[in-house]
Amino acid sequence: QVQLVESGGGLVQAGGSLKLSCVASGSIFSINAMGWYRQTPGKERELVASITSGASTNYADSVKGRFTISRDNAKNTVYLQMNSLKSEDTAVYYCNTVLQRRVGGPQFSYWGQGTQVTVSS
Repeated sequence: QVQLVESGGGLVQAGGSLKLSCVASGSIFSINAMGWYRQTPGKERELVASITSGASTNYADSVKGRFTISRDNAKNTVYLQMNSLKSEDTAVYYCNTVLQRRVGGPQFSYWGQGTQVTVSS
């Protein structure tokens, strides 16, 4: 199976910064898109940012200007640089990938285990 390993979560004060990383490993032919989602108890998971293999990015309105998503295609890694963090950014952040496991094969979606980000005020 394809595995996504996240790191970088933690506790920070409001106004601080944090950088999340997600590394995909396993049987991978190509990663078409990667993204970061977040979820708080009792709420649905929401898209924070996404990036395609062509480096096209998309951000939730709530994080525009503060968060930056990037990727290293050679390392199958996606990053989320989070600046000017607010209390409302507190959530479990999940990495997602849409990829092909073999040439000419179908696309699959995989999720990471999630990493807790807590912003204190």
